[in-house]
Amino acid sequence: MTAPLHETSAGEATATVDGAPDAPGTPDGTGAAAKAIEGRSPWKIAWTRLKRDKLALAGAVVVGFLVLVAIFAPVIVGLLGHPPDEFHEDQIDPLFGTPIGSWGGVSSEFLFGVEPVNGRDVFSRIVYGARISLLVAFLAAVFAVALGTVLGIIAGYFGGWIDAALSRVMDVMLAFPQLLFTIALVSVLPNKLLGLDGSGVRIAALVLVIGFFGWPYVGRIVRGQTLSLRNREYVEAAQSLGAGRFYILRRELLPNLIAPITVYATLMIPTNILTEAALSFLGAGVKPPTASWGQMLSTAITTYEADPLFMVIPGLAIFITVLAFNLFGDGVRDALDPKGSR
Repeated sequence: MTAPLHETSAGEATATVDGAPDAPGTPDGTGAAAKAIEGRSPWKIAWTRLKRDKLALAGAVVVGFLVLVAIFAPVIVGLLGHPPDEFHEDQIDPLFGTPIGSWGGVSSEFLFGVEPVNGRDVFSRIVYGARISLLVAFLAAVFAVALGTVLGIIAGYFGGWIDAALSRVMDVMLAFPQLLFTIALVSVLPNKLLGLDGSGVRIAALVLVIGFFGWPYVGRIVRGQTLSLRNREYVEAAQSLGAGRFYILRRELLPNLIAPITVYATLMIPTNILTEAALSFLGAGVKPPTASWGQMLSTAITTYEADPLFMVIPGLAIFITVLAFNLFGDGVRDALDPKGSR
């Protein structure tokens, strides 16, 4: 083969720098400097799209703030609040059992007021409640995504009786009454199990149950994507070169499934937060006195007429958290979708 007529040496620069002489031979005689074309990876393109979505960035900022609040809850409560389980009877009207003062006892000492009857600091319990909600939601999402990805990619790639069996299992799981099963399971759990006690047992049970009933949604998406990818040219090329099945699953298919898996994981977390809040509201969540947003809403039912703010604050915490995750998840979906309009 002959070398190209304009081949450059290995050390020659491919683009001119500022201040260098103009390149000769330009039609207008100005000799405009040539600019190097920089390639962009799919993840860099997705990040560029995501940066243009202001709502998604706002959701990401709120999510990051909530994560920091959950991590540094003891420090925040030590600076701005009181211990979450500490009673303050001096802040409660002994006759009516309601907080002294307007707006549920809001003051510079109690930023969100106090709970009726016992006088616990609402601000501290909201901050510590973020730990429970985010911990359960994140761990359940990780469990569901891991299990759904493994079973979904196996069903989609191998096909045949394996696909049929796993698909029927997914159908059964999707039709199973998750809420009733969780309530029944939590009601028979012992106080100590596998080294955990009290609320630790309940948290582990919530993570396993929510994640176990969430994996079929991930499995269906991964199975469908795998069915469309397993006949692509690069998969057939790997097969023709003698690559094994599990090598193809790990190196050829899984990297191309990261985008839809990431999108669904970000959209699954707010659903898990709502599920945990609903279970805590029904008494199947963490055990008192551990703080939980759903449990606070359940307690507020009996006192909302005398102290409506006690119901509004945990409700707003759930609403803002779920909204932020949904905005961020929608932005990630649009950024990773190559056919998106933004």
